[in-house]
Amino acid sequence: MPVLNELFVYPIKSCAGISLRRAMLLETGLEYDRHWMVTDPAGAMFTQRSHPRMALIKTAFDGDDLVIDAPGMPALRTPLSAEALIDARPIRATVWRDTVAALDTGEHAAQWFSEFLGIPARLVRFSPTSRRDVSDEWTAPHSTHTRFADQFPLLVVGQASLDDLNARLSVKGAPGIGANRFRPNLVIGGLDAYEEDFVGDMQIRVPGRDVQLRLVKLCTRCPIPSIDQDTGAHDPSWPHEPLDTMSAYRGSDQFDGALTFGKNAIVLKGEGVALEVGQEVEAEIDF
Repeated sequence: MPVLNELFVYPIKSCAGISLRRAMLLETGLEYDRHWMVTDPAGAMFTQRSHPRMALIKTAFDGDDLVIDAPGMPALRTPLSAEALIDARPIRATVWRDTVAALDTGEHAAQWFSEFLGIPARLVRFSPTSRRDVSDEWTAPHSTHTRFADQFPLLVVGQASLDDLNARLSVKGAPGIGANRFRPNLVIGGLDAYEEDFVGDMQIRVPGRDVQLRLVKLCTRCPIPSIDQDTGAHDPSWPHEPLDTMSAYRGSDQFDGALTFGKNAIVLKGEGVALEVGQEVEAEIDF
């Protein structure tokens, strides 16, 4: 039976993720996932697409704080609770085509990110008074919302799919890659390679609780998977991998030839339930 192999949250959009054994499931995704975002002074998002060094910015949970660290920088702390920022300066933050209310975490954080990235930057937190709706083009008849994720609350990747890709890279002599290149929230073991492409509903077995996800849209991939998450740069010997390899077999007719890997999901049931690595999963093929 398929099982939940790994859980990841990415507290700051486009920065390094945290591998967890246990994470709370919310309607907006996993708790604290993409609740913060790095922006320019006007509130426009920064991502690894234009600032690959963001991969080197690591986060950790410590008591009531999110601890932020990066090479050559002192540790930075910001409160996990948005309510602790009640006196923060409100700011309008833009993520793709959406502009939402956010809270500026202050000058100390702004100086830290500006110094590390070498460009004026701010760290903002999604405001608890704001709501960012997910397009119902893919979720109807259900409506849901998310924080600073690109589009959807969750991203699901099959372990066998990653294994297959790494086998193809190995044939070329290219180094294997980790799941962090694709920034999933849930990595599922026990599915066939790319079987998640065809999954509709997914139930996660939690004693006494009903957890149901709906996988709604293949995830089209931008250049970020070609950035080594350990170095914050492209591998000089293989600068376009794994996208070059994926181009031979992962182009999607549904999305005009765009490369896909993993599938975006929404939460139908289970808000407030703790997901844990090792939980069994039932995946229903959507015919």
